[in-house]
Amino acid sequence: MNPEKDFAPLTPGIVRALNDKLYEKRKVAALEIEKLVREFVSQNSTAQIKHVIQILSQEFALSQHPHSRKGGLIGLAACSIALGKDSGLYLKELIEPVLTCFNDSDSRLRYYACEALYNIVKVARGSVLPLFNVLFDGLSKLAADPDPNVKSGSELLDRLLKDIVTESNKFDLVGFIPLLRERIYSNNQYARQFIISWILVLESVPDINLLDYLPEILDGLFQILGDNSKEIRKMCEVALGEFLKEIKKNPSSVKFAEMANILVIHCQASDDLIQLTAMCWMREFIQLAGRVMLPYSSGILTAVLPCLSYDDRKKSIKEAANICNQSLMKLVIPEDDENEFKQPTAAPQVETEQDKPLSKQEMASDGGLDVSKRLISAAGDFIQTSSTERIQVTLNLDGIVQVLDCHLHDPAIGMMTRIAVLKWLYHLYIKTPRKMFRHTDSLFPILLKTLSDESDEGEVYFLKVNIFVAKKDEIGPRFLGIEDEIDQRFQ
Repeated sequence: MNPEKDFAPLTPGIVRALNDKLYEKRKVAALEIEKLVREFVSQNSTAQIKHVIQILSQEFALSQHPHSRKGGLIGLAACSIALGKDSGLYLKELIEPVLTCFNDSDSRLRYYACEALYNIVKVARGSVLPLFNVLFDGLSKLAADPDPNVKSGSELLDRLLKDIVTESNKFDLVGFIPLLRERIYSNNQYARQFIISWILVLESVPDINLLDYLPEILDGLFQILGDNSKEIRKMCEVALGEFLKEIKKNPSSVKFAEMANILVIHCQASDDLIQLTAMCWMREFIQLAGRVMLPYSSGILTAVLPCLSYDDRKKSIKEAANICNQSLMKLVIPEDDENEFKQPTAAPQVETEQDKPLSKQEMASDGGLDVSKRLISAAGDFIQTSSTERIQVTLNLDGIVQVLDCHLHDPAIGMMTRIAVLKWLYHLYIKTPRKMFRHTDSLFPILLKTLSDESDEGEVYFLKVNIFVAKKDEIGPRFLGIEDEIDQRFQ
C-alpha cells in the first residue's frame, strides 16, 4: 500500500494499524473507525460515511495484501456497528467486499470474513433480507469449507440468518426458489445438510408457503434422500414427511400433476428408502388427487407393477405399491369409454409425454435422471383447477395397454405382477369395452400363452378376460372356440 496516498478521513495512525499483522492493533483501529463513523452519523454526513466505507472496501478488503484485507474486514464491521439501524442504507457496500473474501485462499481470512459479516448482519437484522440470496450463496459455499474454524464461524452466521428469516414477514420466497432449485442438486454432503436445514426452517415459518414451490425442489429432495450420511438421510426424511403432512391438510392447493412424473421416476430407484418414500407419496397422491393422476397412469403402472412381485425383504414397498395399483384401477370409470368428441377436454387431444410410457432404460432411475426433461404442462389432458371446479381428464388407454402388454411379454415378470396385469385387462374390458376392442387382436396371442401359467389365479383372470371378450357380439365368432379349451382346464 502506498504510504503517500491520502486516506482521509482515516488518519495515518488508523491506516497503519489496519495494515498491521497483529489482530490486537487492527482491533484498536476498528474502534477508532467506529468512533469516527458515529461522529459522521451525528452530523448526518452521508458523503463522509460512504467515503469511509469505500476506502475500507477498495483499499483494504479488496487489497492484494492479506493483512490489509483483514484490516478492511474488521473496519467494515466497525462501520456497521457505528451506523446501527442506519446500516441498512449502506448494506450493499458493506456486504459485497466481505463476501468476496469468502473465496480467499487463506482460511484465517475466510474466518475473519465470517466474523465481519456476522457483526454486520447482527446490527442490520431484517434489513439484510433484500440481499438474502447473495448471503445464502456465500454461506452455502462455506458450509463445505475444509477448515473447521471457518465452518464453525459460518454456522454461527447461518443460525443468525435463520433467526432473522423466522421472525420476519418480508422474506422473498419467490426470489429465493431459483437459487434453492439450483443448489439442491449439490453432491457435497455439507452443502446438502445446509440446504435441508434451510428447507426445514422455511417449512416451519407460518407466513412462508413452501408447498407452492414443492414441484421445483421435490426431485432434489429425493436425490438427497439417497445420501451416504445417515444424519442427512434422516433430515431429508423429516422434511419430506412435513411436506406430506401439509399435502394431506391442504390437498386443494397442491400441484399434484406437476409432481407426478417425479414420483414415477423415484418409485423405481434402486435405493430402498427412496423407492419406499416415493411409493408412499404416490399412494397419497392417487387417493387425494383422484382422476388428476389418471393421465399419468402408464408411467405409474410402469413403476408400480414390478413391485407387486417383491419378496418380504421389501414388504413395505410391495404393500404401498399394491394400494397404488388398486386405487389407480378404481379411477377408470365407464365414462372413460365414451368417444373422445363427447368428452370435453382443456385442449385438443394429443399424445403427450406424461401418458407415454417410459422405456426401461429411462425408468431404471437411481435418482440421477434429469426430471425437468420429463415434466409436462397440464394443458393438454386436464385442467388444474381449484377444489370447487370440476377436473376433466381423458384416459389414454393406448398408453396403459402398451405398458400391460410389455409386462405380459416379459419372461422375467413375477407371478403377482402378471396376475395384476391380467386383472387390469379384465377391468379395462369391463369399464371401457369399446376402446379395448381395438387392442384385442394384439393382446389375444399373449393372453392365450398365459394359459400355460402355473398360477390358477392367473388363469382365472385370463378366463374372465377372454370369456368377457368372447361374449361381445362384435368379436364373438373369433373367440368362441377357445371357451371349450378353457372349460376343460377348469373341470
